[in-house]
This record gives sequence, C-alpha cells and structure tokens, in this order.
Amino acid sequence: MDKQLCDPGVGMLSITFAASTSAQVQMQTSTTSRTPTKEVKIESGDVVAVKGNDLFVKMPDGTIRDFPNAPESAKATVDGKKLGIHELKPSMKLQRTTVTTTTPQVVTTIETVTAKVWHVNPPVSVIFTLENGQNQMFKIPEGQKFTVNGQETDAWGLKDGMKVTATKITTAEATSVTQKTQVTGTMPPDAPVLIAAGEPTPAPAASATTANAGGATASGTAAGTGATTTEPEQSRATTSRWPLCVGFLVLIVILA
Repeated sequence: MDKQLCDPGVGMLSITFAASTSAQVQMQTSTTSRTPTKEVKIESGDVVAVKGNDLFVKMPDGTIRDFPNAPESAKATVDGKKLGIHELKPSMKLQRTTVTTTTPQVVTTIETVTAKVWHVNPPVSVIFTLENGQNQMFKIPEGQKFTVNGQETDAWGLKDGMKVTATKITTAEATSVTQKTQVTGTMPPDAPVLIAAGEPTPAPAASATTANAGGATASGTAAGTGATTTEPEQSRATTSRWPLCVGFLVLIVILA
C-alpha cells in the first residue's frame, strides 16, 4: 500500500494530489485582468562612440553612459531610417522611449478529483484509492466539501468504499508586466560651408604698379616695333630719291 502524508502547511487537497498523481486531477484555470497602468520613461543623449557592441552615450547631465552588448537585432530609427548598432555615428542624437504596462490579474484555479475512500480519519485526513489503484493519504483542509452521489458532505459524512468527488477552488493575485522600447534619433547637423559673394577683392597696390609697368613696357615695345617697322620705309623713300637727284645734277652739268 502506497501512502503519502501531505504537508500540513499546504492545506489544499487537490494541489497535493496534483503534485503526486497529476493524471487523476482535472484542472481548469482562468485569468481575469484588471485595469492596467502605464509608465512612460524617456531618455535622450548624444552618441560618443561605438566599440564593438557597446554604445557610449553622453547624457544631458554630462555623464557618459555605457550600454553594453547591444544585440545586432536592435534598431534605432534615425531620420526615418532603421540603423543597427554599427551604423550609429558620433554626435547622433538618440532618444529611447520605454513604456511599461503593469496589469493586475486574478488567477482562479478549479481542481477536481474523483476517487474511492479507502480509509477516513475525520476531520484530519483521508486515504483515497486512486484510479491507477494506488492508495494516497491527504490532509483534509478546513471546510473541504465532498460530493457523494450528487450530494455534498464534509469529512464526517465519508465512509470507507464510497466513491467521492472533491473540488477545490483557489484564487491568487498576479501581476503581468510588459515593456515596449523604441529608439529614435536624428543625424548630426552638417558643418557650415563658406560661400564667396560680391565683387572680387582688388589686388594690392604693389601688384597694380607691376601691372602698369608691364603695360608700359608692352606699349614701349609696341612703339618700338612700330618705329622699327617705319624706319625701313623712310630709308627706302630716301634711297628712291637719290637717282632723281643724280639725274638733275648730270643735266645741269651738260647744260652748262
């Protein structure tokens, strides 16, 4: 005969039964959720560096915070683009929004077992012969009721050989906590670009003098070139008058 005494501190017939011979227990569990509460936490900072999968961010108070082991699947939406940890650059501004939702719940468990009474010691304990033929001793919780042939009774109404059904309803408070995190950011502003506007700056005076000197030289050369070109013309003109003069002299000598 296989007997097992339940822990007196348990005080729950069906739970102890389920722990040892779960195949004998029918269990139904329902959960009722109450009004949830939400907490929103916003953190912002500037990217300082990325080393491996560690992200270093400068917080608004000036401290440098390390976010180690960022997963490859983590993405930040920066200017509409989803970027991974290795695509983040220094000076990028990041903002992490974490929404924590806490939902109070009531978990109701109904456990039912059907067995034959082998021996009862009211109101302390009862030994059941289970469907698998094993005998099992259980402590009877205070106020526990049993159903015999459709009629409800307590431990004092149990008799050896009776086929009974025991039902236990328990409720427990529970809390469901979920978190949703979203990281967004913006690219760093572009560096300023210098654009020239207005008239060109005049050249220094020394450069102007040099330019004038160059112009004078060019003009002189041009004049010189013109003189050089003209002088041969004058020489040719003078040369062309010499035969005429000689001819007049010869004529005068003959007439004389």
